[in-house]
Amino acid sequence: MTPSQGFLAEIKDAVTTRAALLVLGVLVLQLAFITSYIGAFHHPKPSEIPIAVTAPAAQVAERSAQQLGTLPGDPLDPRVVDGEAAALAQVRDRNVDGALIIDPAGRTDRLLVASGAGASLSQALEEVVGAAERAQGRTVRVTDVAPAAKGDSRGLSSFYLVIGWCVGGYLCAAILAISAGARPANPHRAVIRLGALLVYAIAAGLLGAVIAGPVLNALPGSIMGLWGLGTLVVFAVGAITLAFQGLAGVIGIGLAILLVVVLGNPSAGGAYPYPLLPPFWSTIGPALPPGAGTYAARSITYFNGNGAGGPMLVLSAWALVGAAVTLACATLRHHPPAAATAD
Repeated sequence: MTPSQGFLAEIKDAVTTRAALLVLGVLVLQLAFITSYIGAFHHPKPSEIPIAVTAPAAQVAERSAQQLGTLPGDPLDPRVVDGEAAALAQVRDRNVDGALIIDPAGRTDRLLVASGAGASLSQALEEVVGAAERAQGRTVRVTDVAPAAKGDSRGLSSFYLVIGWCVGGYLCAAILAISAGARPANPHRAVIRLGALLVYAIAAGLLGAVIAGPVLNALPGSIMGLWGLGTLVVFAVGAITLAFQGLAGVIGIGLAILLVVVLGNPSAGGAYPYPLLPPFWSTIGPALPPGAGTYAARSITYFNGNGAGGPMLVLSAWALVGAAVTLACATLRHHPPAAATAD
């Protein structure tokens, strides 16, 4: 064997074709990560932010809403409501992200915002509405009706809590699956893994809620509510990971990272809520676990759970589909006992 042949043989022995393909997959995943995060965050721009508009005279409110709805770039999606109480209820129910209360007898109007839903969103509303008011020779006074807690910097703690739950979910599932092979060997093992994942999710949900709440004093919401949400987030992400591994083996871990981290995190509405994200990310965000979890966590923390129902259904759907696919893959790949003695 010549030295060159020996070196080539060593390369082939050290890096198999399968390993080379997996490394190539990692490169693709890395580039997708960079593209997704920079694509989502490099140019935040308000787009059709839902805002309620009210005034003592319906004609005044309708005229103001029409003016706000025709601003260049469509930054706002105004809708007229009947009275200040209705406008406040719309914000607290998370039907809108702000409300403009017009005082036709004076030159100063009130803008209701909710920084608990994301500081960048409330600031964008202040800037857009403030500029529109100044163009009309008016001023605006801002009232934060759902302010973020002092320990919740820019309203991001909910987002980071959910991201932590997501990371725990797919890492736990990956460890459970690859500890004895990337694919479930039989239905019983799949059930046991799902059961272990549920136990882990219950513990992770409680501990995460306690750390974010009483320990760090970042989130003032219901511990029980956040515990339930955390359990659902961790189990949903873990079940998705187990399902991908059942379908694609070890590559399934990469697919889970692609879904949850590469696509899910930048579209979750954390640093920039949905109305500030580009169309692709604002569209997929509510349908993915990080986005659904972040929205629900903010609802539980600052809005008495208002608006959390839809995201919780999204997470439940992911959990059920993930568990069902995991069990189905284990059942379809189950071999008779005579052929499975190696297990």
